[in-house]
Amino acid sequence: MNWELRYANHPADAKSYDTARLRKEFLIEDLFIADDVKMVYSMNDRLIVGGMYPVKKTLKLEPFEELKAKYYLERREIGFINVGKGLAIIKADDKEYKLAYKEALYLGQGNREVRVASEDPSNPAKLYINSAPAHKSFPNKKVTKSEAEVVVLGSLEASNHRQINKLLINSVVETCQLQMGMTELKPGSVWNTMPTHVHNRRMEAYFYFEVPENQVVCHFMGEPQETRHIWMKGDQAVISPAWSIHSAAATSNYTFIWGMAGENLDYDDMDKAKPTELK
Repeated sequence: MNWELRYANHPADAKSYDTARLRKEFLIEDLFIADDVKMVYSMNDRLIVGGMYPVKKTLKLEPFEELKAKYYLERREIGFINVGKGLAIIKADDKEYKLAYKEALYLGQGNREVRVASEDPSNPAKLYINSAPAHKSFPNKKVTKSEAEVVVLGSLEASNHRQINKLLINSVVETCQLQMGMTELKPGSVWNTMPTHVHNRRMEAYFYFEVPENQVVCHFMGEPQETRHIWMKGDQAVISPAWSIHSAAATSNYTFIWGMAGENLDYDDMDKAKPTELK
């Protein structure tokens, strides 16, 4: 288990960060370590961003020191999305779930023993994780892409033609506060979440993947009138505080997973900023 703690940041402080400090505070570069678990505990709504990469070993989801818990999901809920080409096998107590590429699984508070393995070590799964505090136990649920709530937005002319797959949101599965989904950019499109927005009722994390080799993503953050950027590669994540916009453009089309935690489960609760208003 590799874990680290990230503190919350005040926007007045963050606007003075240089490139190195921005990357240290918000960027998560090394999510997938073969046969290991990586967790980043953010004080922004106490969201945990993580990765489990079982190759030859079965990995167990265990609490790290900061959680002060008897087992990981004692006071938490968790969402998994398989971003590896191989089939993932997830065992939660006496139940077993198999996740193919881009399929999701929600596990509610109270699952005591969670183990993750790849069906084929030569073609391993990669489990991207978001976890949030939970006050109530909701049923576990697997969600395939065909079961997601799908919205198509944007246009090729505006370079933002994209399909939003709402996987673990309240219209699909009951959760305490965790929400997760996946946005796929169509070929020829590079902009996501434009017009961009903030939402003080919840924070967010983005995970970028399906970024072609030698291509990169430029993630935009900061207050609408005080923006900053972070250059990212594939299989990397970024933490977005409630006061920050979250948008990106890349040198190719790509896919990203968005995950949210906070007090509001209304997906459309956004304070939008017009592109012409950004500075």
